[in-house]
Amino acid sequence: MTDIPLTTREIHLAARPDGWPTPENFRLTDAPIPELGADQLLVANHCMSVDPYMRGRMNDSDSYIGSFQIDEPLQGAAVGEVIASTSSEIAVGATVLHGLGWREHAVVDASSAKVVDPTLASESAYLGALGMTGLTAYAGLTYAGKFKEGDVVFVSGAAGAVGSIVGQIAKASGASRVIGSAGSAEKVQRLTELGFDAAFNYHDAPVSEQLHAAAPEGIDVYFDNVGGDHLEAALTALNTHGRVAMCGAISQYNATEPSCAPRNLALAIGKLLTIRGFLVGEFSDKADEFAAKMAGWLSDGSVTFDETFRDGLENAPQAFIDLLRGANTGKMVVNL
Repeated sequence: MTDIPLTTREIHLAARPDGWPTPENFRLTDAPIPELGADQLLVANHCMSVDPYMRGRMNDSDSYIGSFQIDEPLQGAAVGEVIASTSSEIAVGATVLHGLGWREHAVVDASSAKVVDPTLASESAYLGALGMTGLTAYAGLTYAGKFKEGDVVFVSGAAGAVGSIVGQIAKASGASRVIGSAGSAEKVQRLTELGFDAAFNYHDAPVSEQLHAAAPEGIDVYFDNVGGDHLEAALTALNTHGRVAMCGAISQYNATEPSCAPRNLALAIGKLLTIRGFLVGEFSDKADEFAAKMAGWLSDGSVTFDETFRDGLENAPQAFIDLLRGANTGKMVVNL
């Protein structure tokens, strides 16, 4: 029988960042574990996710998701073992995915936890390819981007958790050409290993020049994780009736001044473009469809996934900061 601890460690938001986050914006804190209420679980977290969208939650501003609060724990996806339960549906010993990361133990409403099978895939896979990351890639490309067989697809931030899966799904679904941008020669090499037809380092030359060289006949779908100069370049490269699936804009998350790009948005008029922002939550009804397809792609090797690991809750803030600076290949995961 697992001993039930009385206290746990949590990462709290110590101060809101101005520009890039620093370690001083976070605080490692000991906290008491509350008693379980009705239909609740006590979960010993094994691993947690850090994701770019969390940067926006550090600001005190209106958004599609609530802001983190000063002197309260941050939140994010985590997987762990149930060590106490008042639920009739989820028993002690189950492995669950839930949304209360950034802490070593979490009291979770059973209704907000999902039981996962760690014998089918690693626990961390449910934070990435088999979880929200994978669904974001699939739904963003398929439904927001209206991908169809034969399309030429450009993915920015292509070596990241979402982007790397987008490119592989596009190839597995019949794209005629898949192009990715990344921030280092090593990441560009990894993209070619994952089956991208072309990839470039956006530090080497202007994105517009490198994208034109990689897709001289234009692109049909742009999956945007970066925004800024990447979006501007894509608007120039998109063919008539092209589509943009706007997933993220990591180039702007830590900016203290508004971005001037894209300066060529008027191209969307004459090219009859569709520019579609999306949130993964609007496609929750596609989760079963995605899971079935991803299981097949993983089984036949059409899709593989990379993970970058850091160990220890105390290192989660630095893992997040490093993520924003592109230190990860694939999903950034913190083992607890």
